[in-house]
Amino acid sequence: MLNKQPNTPELNLIRQMYQRLYRDRVAFVSLLVLVGLYLMVALADFLAPYSESHFDRSLAKAPPTPVYMLDETGGLTWPYVFRYEKRYNPATFTQEFTPILSEKYPIRLFPTAEPYRLFGLIPGTIRLFGVDAPAQISLLGNDINGRDVFSRMLYGGQISLTIGFLSLFVVFPIGMIYGGLAGYFGGKVDDLMMRIAEIVMSIPSFFLLIGLAAILPPGLPSTQRFALVVLILAFIGWAGLSRVIRGMVLSIKNEEFIESSRAIGMNPFTIIVRHILPQTTSYLMVALTLSVPGYILAESGLSFLGLGIQQPDASWGNMLKEAQDISNIIERPWMLMPGFLIFLAVLAFNVVGDAVRDILDPKSRLARK
Repeated sequence: MLNKQPNTPELNLIRQMYQRLYRDRVAFVSLLVLVGLYLMVALADFLAPYSESHFDRSLAKAPPTPVYMLDETGGLTWPYVFRYEKRYNPATFTQEFTPILSEKYPIRLFPTAEPYRLFGLIPGTIRLFGVDAPAQISLLGNDINGRDVFSRMLYGGQISLTIGFLSLFVVFPIGMIYGGLAGYFGGKVDDLMMRIAEIVMSIPSFFLLIGLAAILPPGLPSTQRFALVVLILAFIGWAGLSRVIRGMVLSIKNEEFIESSRAIGMNPFTIIVRHILPQTTSYLMVALTLSVPGYILAESGLSFLGLGIQQPDASWGNMLKEAQDISNIIERPWMLMPGFLIFLAVLAFNVVGDAVRDILDPKSRLARK
């Protein structure tokens, strides 16, 4: 007879959270939206019809490519597109994109394209869909450099959606250990550590981001710039977390199980890490879901201002920079799609965060009623 795996408190907590989130339809749909967004950007190399660096100057500012599913007789056929050419219209003094109707280009599933590494590890050359050259399929049109907006939006999401979690991987350990030490030792140690945290919290965060990002060398590779942006965001985020953890540790450190650990001569650092900080798990789960949107907006804002991720690398923030011109908003509204995804991701994170907070702390829900 097989022995069942023991139910740990952490597994029970996760199971209860999932069951309650499932009952809350709005929160559950928001969770599905987040899962869908992260799956899309994780599989960007497979889902995007073109690489991040692919461009065609002749199709700069081209509108979304129409996909046709009817033949000349009106019957259903396999989806296809036409090749487009840019031509000057002397009547309107504008450049127009005209379809070349003499040849159809069927949409191909799983075509072979430029080589890539899925998740940075798995080599591959197969993409989900595409068309044969010289035609091009651009579901959201092309930008000013002739790059496919849909493909770059998927690649840009890899930066915009992951930077929040990467920052938290730095913020959480620092904030937890720092706040745990301050709360556990108390007295003058607590006073000194909290004054340092308050100094960090008093620094205007967004202006600090602008200042630090502006002094980065202009020729810095995007990978290094990305890492520095993560560190900058983490530098201003740990202090607030440490204050909350310190307050929770103050209320926990006099519990009987902590006194027992001291009595047997356990090291203070071990007591903090093994017995005190795990008691803050509920708060940390809420803080995780509510903190990520702030980092997404911070990175997008920096990139929008030209101080974050630089071209030709894509992020949702620097893609939005092209859409700030009123003519682009009116004539090429598809350029605003990265902004819509930022809004969708931030909204979904906040909805899920509120739901998790209500699940883990029912008093917060009652206080808002």
